[in-house]
Amino acid sequence: MAATAPGAGNTSGPTSGPTPDQVGEMYDEFGDMLAMMLGGTAVHIGMYVPHGDRPPVTSLIGLADIGQDQQTEFLIDTIDLGPDAHLLDIGCGTGGPAIRLAERSGARVTGITVSRGQLAHCEERQRASSAAERVEFARANAMQLDYADASFDAAWSIDCIPHLSDRPAGLREAHRVLRPGGRFLMTEFALRGVPDEAGVAAYTELWTCPPPRPFAQLLAEVEEAGFRVTKVQSMTSNAVLSGELMNALYQERRDEIEERYGKEVTARTDPLVRPFRDFCRDHVDYYLLLLRKEGDAERR
Repeated sequence: MAATAPGAGNTSGPTSGPTPDQVGEMYDEFGDMLAMMLGGTAVHIGMYVPHGDRPPVTSLIGLADIGQDQQTEFLIDTIDLGPDAHLLDIGCGTGGPAIRLAERSGARVTGITVSRGQLAHCEERQRASSAAERVEFARANAMQLDYADASFDAAWSIDCIPHLSDRPAGLREAHRVLRPGGRFLMTEFALRGVPDEAGVAAYTELWTCPPPRPFAQLLAEVEEAGFRVTKVQSMTSNAVLSGELMNALYQERRDEIEERYGKEVTARTDPLVRPFRDFCRDHVDYYLLLLRKEGDAERR
């Protein structure tokens, strides 16, 4: 720790390590500090990654990747599709969840994104996937979908709805392209409390989105779009930890970010990172909603 117990440098014994008394004195003096950095429920390393499931993780970015992969697996379990289903992935990102869903379930997946860069990543991942023939990607606007009514058995939207300038329109479009009985899984942020202007500004700029609205308004928009809510699950702790992790990784990798994006970008980002983290911690709730379009039973 920052200070050393008396006699810690003594090497006259059989080993050069500290004496039992020195170890005890360290914990007496700095035990609370360890709890502040390591966690307070036990005094040992936490199991952030299940043992044996994948290669060891020894960095914050590796831990972030683990968190995203585990979230994907959880969402696949929740949507629970069978091989006859066709899902629309609204805001598919770089394609990982869509491809993983196709590989695990045998279902067909169509993913859409507004980002040309993300689309290129999607197509690269598709070429390397064993489920390539069951997955397709396109550039499309979630608020104005180019698909006929009742085209899909299911849909999901993972952290995409928060970006939409007209979120009710996006929800109506998702409802329109689903077949009767189809399920729609979405994740969305909701506002808690009364934030300051700096926090809202940091959130909207870094996330490129309008401000979140209260959960009651979110539910009203979902119902007005024609959906019936079948499951609501709060995952707020994940959003809070993601904000903490983003803050830590920005500080850790700031030089790398500046080298890639330039001083102007980091100068603009520096004053936003802390208010963003505080806003996520104090004023953002995060929900999974499983919705259903009324009608005949859906395909699984």
